[in-house]
Amino acid sequence: MFLSGVTPYIGAMPLPASGISQMSSVVRYAFDAKASQFTVHALAAGVVSVVAHSPKFAIREFAGEASFMPGTMERALMRMRIKTSSLEIMDEVDSRTRREIERTLFQDVLEASVFPEISFESLQITTNKVSENRYRASVTGSLSLHGVTKTHSFESQVVVGPDTLRAIGDFTLKQSHYGISSPSFPGGTLRDGLKFAFYIVAQRQI
Repeated sequence: MFLSGVTPYIGAMPLPASGISQMSSVVRYAFDAKASQFTVHALAAGVVSVVAHSPKFAIREFAGEASFMPGTMERALMRMRIKTSSLEIMDEVDSRTRREIERTLFQDVLEASVFPEISFESLQITTNKVSENRYRASVTGSLSLHGVTKTHSFESQVVVGPDTLRAIGDFTLKQSHYGISSPSFPGGTLRDGLKFAFYIVAQRQI
């Protein structure tokens, strides 16, 4: 993991002393989890896709920050960490089904007690200016999930305001690449694929 231990998932993460926090020309934005939306959609296969459809979860507790040189988007960096056990099913299900889904997700699939944190840190960010204060960003970085770290890339649309930054996008990944099994249910299983969607709001730090 990029961060040792589990720290509170509020506010921004401190950057290394030798990193961007010392660059006065670089602006920094801290992610606002309460104002953001971050979801993961587990795609079902077989009969279960008809009976129970594909469950969708909200990622409730995460922290992160982005930084770059204003006006140019140069020296862009981004990092995020997620509390594994903060996933919450968004579907309308009865309490018994909810408990069973949560037990399966946190104990059998994500093993949240062993791997309490998911983290991402950018290695390269390239941007193209679309219009005034709007950019298309291609992000490549290291994703640590379920004890496995791999390079992962995604696209995002970014709007930079005087005091806020907003980023929207989606991406998919295969859970088997991170040693995560696909749980089985009567009538079917979940596919080896997760679709993430995000609308991240970040506040500029003074």
